Amino acid sequence: MTDRTRAEVVAAVTAAARRHHAAYTLFNQALAERLGLHPTDLQCVSLLGLEPGPHTTGEIAKLTGLTSGSATRLVDRLEKAGLVERRPGVDDRRKVLVSLAARRSPEVDAAWEIPGRAFGEALEEFTDDELGVVERYLRRLTDVGGEQAVRIQKG
Repeated sequence: MTDRTRAEVVAAVTAAARRHHAAYTLFNQALAERLGLHPTDLQCVSLLGLEPGPHTTGEIAKLTGLTSGSATRLVDRLEKAGLVERRPGVDDRRKVLVSLAARRSPEVDAAWEIPGRAFGEALEEFTDDELGVVERYLRRLTDVGGEQAVRIQKG
């Protein structure tokens, strides 16, 4: 164990989290550039892959924190890039649903192959119990980050 105080450990975790966020932001930007996308576009594709869909543009706006107009332009760019498809809703044909397109999926998957393997190898250094704590930490901070984004946007 360590003889650091709780305040020192919290400060170290906070600093590490900020560095992680900065490094991941740079990674996301580099991967987006490799795929010819804007980083926000890549983040949207990633989120759409994690959330069961399809989604309305309004739901995409909530997922990404964009205004409805910006989300519409985002979906326009993703559709033009062959990454999403728009389809009319089954129950309400006035509603347009957006889902990931299969056309560029192999290209995106291939771009993630080496980084995904590297991230997986990094996780191998941790025990199952440690990974459970990491997952809990990430989920909790994701919730807090979302709450703080809303608070900041409201002014």
